[in-house]
Amino acid sequence: MEDIRLNVSLLRRRVPNLTTAARSVGLRPATVSNLCTGKIPVGRAEVRTLVALADLAECSLDELLIRGEKIEMIETGIKTLDVFAPLAKGGTVGLVARPGMGQLVVLAELFHRLRNNDFATVLLLPEGDHPEVNDILDEVQIQVRTIKEAYEEIAKLGKTKEVAFAADRSHVITGEIPTLQEKLHSIGVDSVTTILVDLKGDVVDEDVPFGPLETLWQFDADLTARHQFPAVNPVYSTSSVLEGAHLDQTHFTIQQRAKKLLRRYRELRSLVTVHGLEKLPETEVQTYKRGERLEAYLTQPFYVAEAFTGKKGETISLQDTLQDIRKILDGSTDSNEVSELAYIGKLH
Repeated sequence: MEDIRLNVSLLRRRVPNLTTAARSVGLRPATVSNLCTGKIPVGRAEVRTLVALADLAECSLDELLIRGEKIEMIETGIKTLDVFAPLAKGGTVGLVARPGMGQLVVLAELFHRLRNNDFATVLLLPEGDHPEVNDILDEVQIQVRTIKEAYEEIAKLGKTKEVAFAADRSHVITGEIPTLQEKLHSIGVDSVTTILVDLKGDVVDEDVPFGPLETLWQFDADLTARHQFPAVNPVYSTSSVLEGAHLDQTHFTIQQRAKKLLRRYRELRSLVTVHGLEKLPETEVQTYKRGERLEAYLTQPFYVAEAFTGKKGETISLQDTLQDIRKILDGSTDSNEVSELAYIGKLH
């Protein structure tokens, strides 16, 4: 079952309100979400879960399960995203964040980088008063106000270019985004990568806030409070690109080692805050300090923030990032100050 995954795009088109639908047939929404993003491999799913999903989507198991099809990632040059929750090309990514955690900065940076890689960027403007959106408009090539306009523009662009399309969650709740994706699919336009944000911050408290997703970026209040940006949690963010059958073994191994270190480091942070570093055993001190260095390394200067931070934006290839993380895990940077690893590109 290693080369089998859920047909997420079919689920998205057929079952847009996955939370309600899953509960109605006795499924845990979080389990379904984890199956969609690949956090739980399909091979570990109960047969009754897969049968129930197929019934919800009104399709056969053969239609629900895709065999041997590699998911292509979009390499963004953003360290945390590329290593821990890669952007699935042609898929849908949901950003789970409260206001003030930097989700719009990440969206602007993503648009900036994708435009430089010959993507067209399209933004469906949110309804209501959201002045914060004005800060990202410089990176948007096409602004639309309705789903109808979005369809017309993307239908034209999608024949010749890759498209990055962003919208607020309010358009998911109304069913407009799944309908748009269905219509584009029906005319053969599958070159659209959709980015969903939540300007109100309600998604933090929901199990499946956007419906089926290929990629989930979970923002973190603690990282935000300590100015560790981008404040995307590398432990809880995930992507269907990370399924074993689709991921380079070196990437998978380093990513798993890094997650293990960061999980333990976060546990130790709580202890250190209360009791101080001197109360930790020596082996745990080493774990804590390496976790601290890795967390610092995963911060990154953004091009769209240069005017505010005074730091030049940095793009780091996935291979360079993996090499650097391996060095941190293996102790090659143990003599470096944490500050030397913060807001840099690659290690020197």
